[in-house]
Amino acid sequence: MDLQSIPQLNHISSQNFFLLAGPCAIEGEQMALEIAEKIATIADKLKIPFIFKGSFKKANRSRLDSFTGIGDEKALKILDKVRREFQIPTVTDIHKESDAALAATFVDVLQIPAFLARQTDLLVAAAKTGKVVNIKKGQFMNPSAMKHAVNKVKESGNEQVLITERGSMFGYQDMIVDFRGIPEMQKYAPVVLDITHSLQQPNQNSGVTGGKPELIESIARAGIAVGVDGLFLETHPNPSLAKSDGANMLPLEKLENLLMRLVQIREVVVGF
Repeated sequence: MDLQSIPQLNHISSQNFFLLAGPCAIEGEQMALEIAEKIATIADKLKIPFIFKGSFKKANRSRLDSFTGIGDEKALKILDKVRREFQIPTVTDIHKESDAALAATFVDVLQIPAFLARQTDLLVAAAKTGKVVNIKKGQFMNPSAMKHAVNKVKESGNEQVLITERGSMFGYQDMIVDFRGIPEMQKYAPVVLDITHSLQQPNQNSGVTGGKPELIESIARAGIAVGVDGLFLETHPNPSLAKSDGANMLPLEKLENLLMRLVQIREVVVGF
């Protein structure tokens, strides 16, 4: 698929990768605006098309006492303020059919969580909003099986689809990225590599997901070398204090240097 066919990405004129980035969850307005402004400034400097990411709620949690959000409409209004204030598109995940129309009022891209990549009604509901639909590959799915998820969206009248690779289960408590799947999935839609969730260590005895953030750059470099279309990452000023997924987030202060090095690799790979 030509990225120019996706309105939210039609400003991509270079051969650079695009970026979906932000905190795991919307924790508050000031925090979201500060992170968005920082990433937008870096992305503009490096000519990286940027979509701000933030979950308006976290429905998939290990424990009942885990943080799930600050309130659906409150968080969505913050996402809307981010896109209006900084003139950038926004993305959030949805978990049930009724979320689709609600979130579509406030954001530009609807993301389907990996565990829900096969949920037909959810995919159709997202497609019918007319928004870009970003489908995360299930941790349990073969890359070639993603063509069926993509086709559910397209056959519902929406050609604006992205696929995000976020690793596959490797035993009970680890993830692994099979980079052979990226060119396979690019046959069906542009592919984004999630360089933070791919390093998760789920199913910990504590009920809090672990991670290996020290490998973020290694995964990102490999993805750029393979030719991925976009990168997805979660970042926070202080991951240790983040209310969700802090164990595998990139500290915000490290983002610019990481992206600078990745842009240099991209220049070599595609020769722009």
